[in-house]
Amino acid sequence: METARQEAFVIHTVKAVPPSAEPVKTLEPSPAPLILDEEALARKRSRRITIGRLLVAVLIFVVWELFTRFGWIDKYYWSSPSAIVKTMWTGLTQGTLLDDIAYTSASTVIGFIAGTLFGSALGLSFWWSRSYAGISEPYLIILNALPKLALAPVLVILLGIGFFSKVALAFSMTVVVSALSAYSGVKSVDPDMEKLMYSLGSKRRQVFAKVVVPWSMPWMISSLRINIALALAGAIVGEFIASSKGVGRMIMYAGTILDINLVWVGVVVLSLLSMVMYWGVVLLEKWLAKGFVK
Repeated sequence: METARQEAFVIHTVKAVPPSAEPVKTLEPSPAPLILDEEALARKRSRRITIGRLLVAVLIFVVWELFTRFGWIDKYYWSSPSAIVKTMWTGLTQGTLLDDIAYTSASTVIGFIAGTLFGSALGLSFWWSRSYAGISEPYLIILNALPKLALAPVLVILLGIGFFSKVALAFSMTVVVSALSAYSGVKSVDPDMEKLMYSLGSKRRQVFAKVVVPWSMPWMISSLRINIALALAGAIVGEFIASSKGVGRMIMYAGTILDINLVWVGVVVLSLLSMVMYWGVVLLEKWLAKGFVK
């Protein structure tokens, strides 16, 4: 019995596997994929653009100053940045430059706001009646094609040389553009959306408030940057014709007495003023787009 067990029980010896001469290679973790931060890239690009713009501006003024100092351009006609800054400082501290800037800015902004609001309301009102819109449209086109600055003497005669004639000119420059922009938005409203709102039991005024106005808002917003430039041009032309204050009056006065430095001060001030107003309108556009355009 014991012999049978021994014969049945076989011991298998396992040979040990000799270690390999080559070291076992471990898998290295693959590098994580590079994720681009779009916001960081956008901020970096924005900083680079801002620095580039400042460098270009500095270069222009430096070249302008050097050219006038070396006599390469006529200083009588072109003045120089140093002389312009000196004259501007004198006007700010001893003259009426601040009052002129405030006068021109106020007439521009008031005319811009009034013209944009009234024109947008006029354009939106065309949605209520196709007959009313069809009758009014050719007259809007005529007014848009008409050089509105040609009406400046008439408005100055009617309203006087005071503040309101400048506001009226800024208003006339912006109201037609705003009306046409709003009307374009009204004409682009999806009719199926209107039918859906009516089928859900909405009233006409609800369709206007919930569909027409938000739908037309991008068209109205797109006209703001154009309007602010037109409003400033209208106010300045009104001051050119007849005014007791304003940057335009200052430029005309400087031209009559051949003070080229003061003329260039007016040009620089208008450039800075238009830039500030433009960026203000850009911020307004972003706010309106965030609030109304989804």
